[in-house]
Amino acid sequence: MERIENELAHGRKISGNAEFYWGWSGPAGRLRSERRAGMYRDEAGLGPGKTALEIGCGIGIFTSILARSGAGITAVDLSPDLAERARAQNPAANVTYLVMNVEKLEFPDNFFNCVYGSSVLHHLDLQKALPEMLRVLKPGGTFVFTEPNMLNPQIMLQKNIKPLRTLLGDSPDETAFFRWGIKRKLEQSGFSGIKARPFDFLHPWVPGPLVPAASSLGGLLERIPLVREIAGSLLITATK
Repeated sequence: MERIENELAHGRKISGNAEFYWGWSGPAGRLRSERRAGMYRDEAGLGPGKTALEIGCGIGIFTSILARSGAGITAVDLSPDLAERARAQNPAANVTYLVMNVEKLEFPDNFFNCVYGSSVLHHLDLQKALPEMLRVLKPGGTFVFTEPNMLNPQIMLQKNIKPLRTLLGDSPDETAFFRWGIKRKLEQSGFSGIKARPFDFLHPWVPGPLVPAASSLGGLLERIPLVREIAGSLLITATK
C-alpha cells in the first residue's frame, strides 16, 4: 500500500511538467520516444483490428503516437492526475484512458493482443503485476516494454544514491533492471520467448543541433559487443 501511495503522490508532484522529468520534452527526447513507440508497434504488429493495453500511460506521449497505427488502445495509469492530462491533450477515437492499478487489472482473461509500456515495470511489484499482464494477454500475445538498464553508469548512480534520485525526479520505490534479472522474473511468471536487449545511447539532454550526430554514434555503439551492455535502456519482449 505504501508503494501505491508513493506513486500517487509522485504523479501529483510531476503531472504539470512530467515530460521534462521523464526526458521526453526536447529534440533528443522526442526522437527517443518515436523510436520506442516504433519498437512497440513493430514487435506487436499493431494496426487496425489489433488491441493493445498500455501500462503506465502517464501523460499519453506513447499513446498518441501509437494511436496512429489504427489499433484499439486502452491506456491505464495509477495516477488520476497523469491520466486526466493524457485524456485532455491526446484524445483519439481509438483510445480509451482509464485509472487503474495494474496489480488488479479490470479486464477479462485473454483480452489483448499486446501489453506494452515505457519505463513503468521498475515502479511495480512485479510478483503481482506480471501475472495480471499475462492473464489479460491473448494466447500468442506480445509483451513489449522499454526499461532503464542498471548497467548504465548514470542509471546505476541515479537509482542507488538518494539525493540524486530526488534531484532527477525519481519516485521513492523505483529501480532499474539487469537484463538477466528481468528475464528471470518473466520466466517465473509464465511468459515464453523472453528477450532483453540493451539499446539507446542518446541522452535526453543532448542539445538539438547535436542530436543527429549523437544518434548516429549511439547506433554504432549499440552494435559493439560489451559496449552495448551499458546502453541506457533495455528492450524487453516476451509472448504468452
